[in-house]
Amino acid sequence: MTTSLLSFLILSFLVVAFAGNFNQDFDITWGDGRAKILENGQLLTLCLDKNSGSGFRSKNQYLFGKIDLKIKLVFGNSAGTVTTYYLSSIGSSHDEIDFEFLGNLSGDPYILHTNVFTQGKGNREQQFYLWFDPTKDFHTYSILWNPQSIIFSVDGTPIRQFKNMEASGIPYPKAQPMWIYSSLWNADDWATRGGLVKTDWAQAPFIASYRNYNAQACVWSSTSSSCGSNNSTTNSWLSESLDSTGQSRIKWVQNNYMIYNYCTDIKRFPQGFPPECSLN
Repeated sequence: MTTSLLSFLILSFLVVAFAGNFNQDFDITWGDGRAKILENGQLLTLCLDKNSGSGFRSKNQYLFGKIDLKIKLVFGNSAGTVTTYYLSSIGSSHDEIDFEFLGNLSGDPYILHTNVFTQGKGNREQQFYLWFDPTKDFHTYSILWNPQSIIFSVDGTPIRQFKNMEASGIPYPKAQPMWIYSSLWNADDWATRGGLVKTDWAQAPFIASYRNYNAQACVWSSTSSSCGSNNSTTNSWLSESLDSTGQSRIKWVQNNYMIYNYCTDIKRFPQGFPPECSLN
């Protein structure tokens, strides 16, 4: 981390670490009553029916953080539905870090879709199958976003890393605070087999459930005078990276469960792959 970036953090942000309560930490932003916070803030459910989906957003904005969220996805025939969990700023030049879960016919695997936007530019998709049924129980989906890299993890296993390659002229999300979002919505024009399989509304309502939100993060607050304690244990995530075990796990996932990587899509990039593809 550069001295100037560290100084900026210290002057502008407050580091917090907490096990979240959905009532305290999130606002239901749409859905006309379809989203519900239950069990004194420990459980949140999103619902999709033929009339509408639903969604929520964090009350705080963050600039860097380690965010964990347990999700149980829509059970059964979920074709056409998309459950999202992502960080995003706003505006045409926004930054964004995406988990999207693309539903499928009963018995077929969900597709876990990931993407990274920097300054309004995305097109960095990687997709995976999961090595378990994500509808039978809650599983932890994590985003680690610090000045060095973005790491996507599932139940503690890293599946993707996007490194800070600004030294090579590749933009990296580091200046725009982001909210945490989640939604459940109908995307049967593209989500399942490119839109070939449509949502079966006889299966509705579709429900996704959330528990155990946890954040270690720098909360955007222009009036804050401190980035919290400099205790390396408390804020170790700010400099966390993949160790040799993490590197091995990410290779295992990508060798066995990755089904799409934009960095190998020759038809999409006939003039050459994006520059980060040769640097990752």
